[in-house]
Amino acid sequence: MREKSSMTTRRGFLETICGSLSGLGLSHLLMRDGLLANASAASKTSGSTWVPGIGQTHFPAKAKRVLQIYCPGAASHIDLWDYKPELFARSGQPLPGEENLVSFQGKNGNLMAPPWEFVPCGQTGKRISSLLPHMASHVDDIAFIHSMKAKTNTHGPGCVLMNTGHVQEGFPSAGAWLSYALGSENDNLPTFVALPDLRGEPPNGKANWSNGFLPAKHQAVVMAAHLDIRNLKRPASMSADEEAATREYLKQLNEQHLEKNSSETVLAARIAAYELAARMQISAPEVSDLASESMQTHEAYGTTSENKLLAAYAKNCLLSRRLLERGVRFVNLYCASRASGVDGLLNWDAHKTLKADYERHAPVFDQPTAALLTDLKQRGLLEDTLVLWTTEFGRMPTHQANTTGRDHNPDAFTVWMMGAGVKGGTVYGATDDFGRRSVTNPTNVWEFYATVLHLMGFDYQRLSWYHNGFDRKITDVHGRIIREVMS
Repeated sequence: MREKSSMTTRRGFLETICGSLSGLGLSHLLMRDGLLANASAASKTSGSTWVPGIGQTHFPAKAKRVLQIYCPGAASHIDLWDYKPELFARSGQPLPGEENLVSFQGKNGNLMAPPWEFVPCGQTGKRISSLLPHMASHVDDIAFIHSMKAKTNTHGPGCVLMNTGHVQEGFPSAGAWLSYALGSENDNLPTFVALPDLRGEPPNGKANWSNGFLPAKHQAVVMAAHLDIRNLKRPASMSADEEAATREYLKQLNEQHLEKNSSETVLAARIAAYELAARMQISAPEVSDLASESMQTHEAYGTTSENKLLAAYAKNCLLSRRLLERGVRFVNLYCASRASGVDGLLNWDAHKTLKADYERHAPVFDQPTAALLTDLKQRGLLEDTLVLWTTEFGRMPTHQANTTGRDHNPDAFTVWMMGAGVKGGTVYGATDDFGRRSVTNPTNVWEFYATVLHLMGFDYQRLSWYHNGFDRKITDVHGRIIREVMS
């Protein structure tokens, strides 16, 4: 006599259904994290079967998330990071070979030394400005790139170039590319977050964190400690059950509408955004709850400073750490904002009064940024977090005629990296004796992002999106990995 199949019993039926649903749930989680092996694939990191958006990389990655700190206004390399003894020694003399130089805003005067000393720091003895006493403790962990060059000397296009690899608007930002490539690590928080400064958005605003031609869901979600998250609470007149039922009905309508308009990526992104917003009703208040941090942490960051700009930026730094440790893939943190009617007031664009401007901006940047880096290191997050410091271009070693400020200099500036996969204490490239031009291993934004993508486990030549007849990349048609800064 044949044994009765368990599927014919009520108990067996329920066991099978529950097991199947659990398997589906587990499969989703494994797929999201890139851990579900493809039956025909040799391995997830072989590159032959790479699929975007599920946590896979082309090859094993050094880093799994990025913190990009951006100082709008072209923060001066020769006043912050790039020590030039000859600039001090020959201050007041004409710039050799460019005595009658006319730059972005007009005629230049003579060479002008930084108003501050450069002090040796750490075991490497790397000199940085005395304006940055807190950042001095991190020089041994930083790889400085002193030979950057830009394609433009204008702030808006320069910011967009540094964030997207292209001068024109309409291209995806670095965070959008990594959102597309990796997907979410936390279903209840955005994949890509931009934190603008209390003083406002950077030049060219939202183009700096745009999705460009990638699906709209890859643009950054804007959050900041000083910005309220709107529409977060359920109306008092609606019960939790009513809200859940409304969401379920709305989901059905959205799915039906999307099925009829499957090519509309903006529509899909809007639906995904609403669903994320619903989940963020729980997660966003928790991640934004800076009051849960210890007083020692607040004091280290400077969130209680009497300097309102410092306190606001410090809160954004603390929020950045909380986002990173909860699985946000890319955090774009800004220190300063747009240009204003008074040069150097709202950002690092010190055309006329360099000393006064930087003695206002540097303290805002120094303590909170250093505390954030220390916090990431102490928590072990630097082991798989890549930290970038960027700006759009540099400044002239001369002063502008009839001022004590510096004009724009796209021919030389500094950026740096720190954290996962980075060789700390490295100095790559060099400018000339005065910081006027990049002369040793000159590099650019495309090589910078080729290196970033490599550390994140991606071949920069393969990470692309077909648009208007071209396989578009953040490196455009350029690129080279700067292996000298890698551990």
